[in-house]
Amino acid sequence: MDSAWAARVAQENFKDARRKAFISELIDSVRRRPSELLSFDEVRMRLNVRGQRYLGHQTILLDKIVGSEGRYADFDRRFLPRKEMLKGRWSNIDQAMIQAIELPPVELYKIGDVYFVRDGNHRVSVARQQGSAYIDSFVTELLVDVPLDQSLSVRDLMLKEEYSDFLEWTNLAALRPQQRIEFSAPGGYLDLVRHINGHRYYMGLDRDRTIERDEAVADWYDMVYMPIVQVIRAQDVLRAFPSRTEADLYRWIIDHRWYTRERTGSDPSPETATTDYVATYGRKSLGDTLREAIGRLGAVGRGLGT
Repeated sequence: MDSAWAARVAQENFKDARRKAFISELIDSVRRRPSELLSFDEVRMRLNVRGQRYLGHQTILLDKIVGSEGRYADFDRRFLPRKEMLKGRWSNIDQAMIQAIELPPVELYKIGDVYFVRDGNHRVSVARQQGSAYIDSFVTELLVDVPLDQSLSVRDLMLKEEYSDFLEWTNLAALRPQQRIEFSAPGGYLDLVRHINGHRYYMGLDRDRTIERDEAVADWYDMVYMPIVQVIRAQDVLRAFPSRTEADLYRWIIDHRWYTRERTGSDPSPETATTDYVATYGRKSLGDTLREAIGRLGAVGRGLGT
């Protein structure tokens, strides 16, 4: 293939990528979606890393690469180039790919279910611009207990940091590996720590002995947290609270249960507390709203007829 032709095509491809980067940034700004790549160092700093292991040569889905170790300011979330200074290196790699010149695999870090570029940012960018779905990689995994996926944003990192600290303090990831406790806003995990400490205190009174932390954590999860979560799932409660999580609902329902007990003198079951909370605070469907409005109109009509 003529190298001069390939060079011209590569130059045009870079211009096209820069136009796409500009348009994408505008669209993301209007839609309030994250457009920036994540910093590997910031993510690693915020999470408790239990260790790392080398996974070797793998073929990785490009959409799962969400950040970079050192070049996160040079590319956007789609790995489109954000700076004109990238033109030389970017175009050379694009030209090599056009001419079917074999390039070495990129080097990636894996954390959770997402990846960060250690070496090969331009190769990732060009591969995405050319429409590739996968890329050959050498992968090193950092082991963490919190789940990370492609929706991860800078805003999410604060919540992930709190979650990671909560799991480290409670040892819950080891005690109950199936756990998945995520909040939609900061501050929830501190409340859970208070719940566990209170549960530990009352366990000690009931059993007349010192309760170790792991025992209290496991018992709280099995006997307090999960019964409410199971009711939330059985009653499809999240439908009435869009954009919220099971942990959000647990937190609010446990407070509602406590207020109900203080007001009535009796402790409602998880089912009763959940049902009452949803009826009081849940967002009603359009059908429910219409039925209530029709019922009120009917009552007014009956009143006028008497």
